Amino acid sequence: MTLLGGTLGTAQLAEFGSWHKPKFTGHRHCTGGILAHVMEFACGGDHIVRRLPHGGSRELPEVDPDIGVLLRRQADKQVLLRVTPDIDIDGHRAVSTGVTDQKFGFALAGGRAARAIKRILDQPSLELVGLHCHIGSQVTDAALYGEAVRRMIAAMAEVRAEHGVVLSELNIGGGHAIPYVSGDQELDLCTLADFIDDALDAACTAERFPRPRIVIEPGRAISGRAGVTIYRVVAVKSQRGGRTFVAVDGGMSDNPRVGLYDAKYTVALANRHPLGPTQPMTVVGRHCEAGDEIARDVVLPTDVHTGDLLAVACTGAYHHSMASNYNMVGRPPLVAVGNGCSRELVRRETITDLLARDCGWTNPQPAPPRHDTGGCDALLRGI
Repeated sequence: MTLLGGTLGTAQLAEFGSWHKPKFTGHRHCTGGILAHVMEFACGGDHIVRRLPHGGSRELPEVDPDIGVLLRRQADKQVLLRVTPDIDIDGHRAVSTGVTDQKFGFALAGGRAARAIKRILDQPSLELVGLHCHIGSQVTDAALYGEAVRRMIAAMAEVRAEHGVVLSELNIGGGHAIPYVSGDQELDLCTLADFIDDALDAACTAERFPRPRIVIEPGRAISGRAGVTIYRVVAVKSQRGGRTFVAVDGGMSDNPRVGLYDAKYTVALANRHPLGPTQPMTVVGRHCEAGDEIARDVVLPTDVHTGDLLAVACTGAYHHSMASNYNMVGRPPLVAVGNGCSRELVRRETITDLLARDCGWTNPQPAPPRHDTGGCDALLRGI
């Protein structure tokens, strides 16, 4: 396989803003939803490929936020349609995005993807260039990608047979697994390349379909291990016959993955070399939630104490971008470290930052007259 180029995939406006610098203006930006239209005014439509991720009971309605706005623009637009190949990775339900019964994509089954494809092809200002799928996250079995390729090529061949259009691009997403704890499996990239090549050869030969340009999205595999989160211990609680809890100065506001996906992490003492015995402990966060855990039953020295630093490995993906102000806690800084030097990339959030959107209570305006209509209407109207 040969790497032909790159596309910057974005899901939110701030992600796009952090990437869209002068040095990235020659790249394509692949996105979906209203963000595509905001981006168009920022960098021009020529570098944007729309990935239409919708797929519900209404299926690209007349007022679809992507199609409707695209049709009001003058220039032609390239489109990828996200479809669901109905492949189960046998993982956590929150990251199993290739099955039909979830919110992403148009299902190949039941003709939903076919109807969405026809709607796009019926618009002269839209150019459907390919299909996109994402079977899930933390995928360890490369054979699943091979099966995805076979099903997607079959769908692309159906588009050619039905509409006479040859789609030239197939994006099979990412989700490549990395090890978070000892014993975790990792997706082998050489094995992945072999499965993709073999599946392409077999499927394209069977359908007599030209090999499309293959796009993959190895986000976590690139950045996951590049990040380490450092926490300071603020308290240690031990009880006879129970667990030992090590409380730190962060938690679910900077790492919600444990609560969302039951994610596991490797934790180590970072500020000194422990010499004494160790025992399993549970590292918990600072928030007012019993489920605010960072790692359960990790082995730490028995003399861990207030002021110690704990390092949590593999936090380079889905951490900084998922951080929030839960319990009005400011987000931590992001610091680059290399060759004995450090450089702050994102500063620590302050109380001033947290209050920046607060309009305050100085000379409040009189409240409008109340017209209590009861039920949901009152809640929606704020009366």
